Amino acid sequence: MDSLSAPIHRGPVQWQGLLLAVSLLNFWSLPTAAQLAFVSTKTTEGKNVILLIRNMPLNARGFMGYRGEGANYKHKIARLGLFPGHRTGPAYRGQEQINFDGCLQLQRLTQNDTGIYIVLLYIPSILKEIGFERLNVYEPLILPTLLASNTTVTEHKDSVVLTCHTNAVSIQWFFNGMNLLLTERMKLSSNDRSLTIDPVSREDAGIYQCEVSNPIVTAASERVELDVKY
Repeated sequence: MDSLSAPIHRGPVQWQGLLLAVSLLNFWSLPTAAQLAFVSTKTTEGKNVILLIRNMPLNARGFMGYRGEGANYKHKIARLGLFPGHRTGPAYRGQEQINFDGCLQLQRLTQNDTGIYIVLLYIPSILKEIGFERLNVYEPLILPTLLASNTTVTEHKDSVVLTCHTNAVSIQWFFNGMNLLLTERMKLSSNDRSLTIDPVSREDAGIYQCEVSNPIVTAASERVELDVKY
């Protein structure tokens, strides 16, 4: 008798979080109607996702979900159906639910949930891996703030440092609405978050902006205008 059990829903799943339908590609000869395909999954921390099996064979009797490269015990999240033994495994974190329709729900995602997910489908006399996919969980993108050490400077005398405050790794700089072309007087920091112009020239006068992105979303800062006196 099981001493542990994964949370279970008996019936249609009403999911209020982010629904990412992840279909599964089977690797043995099922009828054409049961041929399934994956949809790549990308999301941010704090969201919910569902790994969904479409065109479920009617004689399916159980499911097993894994997190990690390989369908072995240490990667097992949960099982449901006609399997003996505990329904949760070492990879279970208390935020997963497996349902009678084969859906694997992942709640309140963190970056630690990034990785490979595998689903096994049990049909009488068959236990077969039917699909796997990588789930990528990213830190929520914070709207960037662009600050300048000075916005009114004198040509050939002053310098200016513009800093893009963000948690993003990918940063792009713009000048007057176009990609910034660095000159010999310009230098970007190693993480691209700071732009130094030393000394400034009248051609540097104009509108500056930084744009940040991750694989899910892109965001731009407010514009900062640099006035150069000469």
